[in-house]
Amino acid sequence: MREVRLVAPDGEQIGIKPLPEALNIAQELDLDLVEVAPDANPPVCRIMDYGKFKYETSQRAKESRKKASSVSLKEMKYRPKIGQGDFDTKTTKVEKFLSDGHKVKITIMFRGREVFHPELGREILERVAEKVETVGKVDQFPKLDGRNMTMVLSPDKTAKQRRKQNEEDPNP
Repeated sequence: MREVRLVAPDGEQIGIKPLPEALNIAQELDLDLVEVAPDANPPVCRIMDYGKFKYETSQRAKESRKKASSVSLKEMKYRPKIGQGDFDTKTTKVEKFLSDGHKVKITIMFRGREVFHPELGREILERVAEKVETVGKVDQFPKLDGRNMTMVLSPDKTAKQRRKQNEEDPNP
């Protein structure tokens, strides 16, 4: 006859009992007998409400997933001949993405003969990087691939902390 080490619902050790007796105790309490450590000798069983146990473990798993930060990649596209208003609007949006903790891929799209002047695209990317240096840093420097020039920015926690300190204490 198999024996199990029995643990009460409140966590108190009941002792080593034969399996049928452990099942009877659990049924009298209107709870379930759950094997919690099958590798132990004898196996450890606990009297508990299994439905509630499953619910609590799923809630803990959900909470830990919520705390795990998932960094997504956002993309913002610019053109070499972008107007100042559009540049400001898009750059503000990039700043918001970075402060929300997202990585941002900046793409300069060249059309026609614009591709022969990559310095125009590089200049725009440098202006963007300069504008958002309070919340982000360049992760991947500008590179030309085909008709596009790309650069990746990532959130910069140290710059964010410096900015927060400057806001709290304007004159050090």
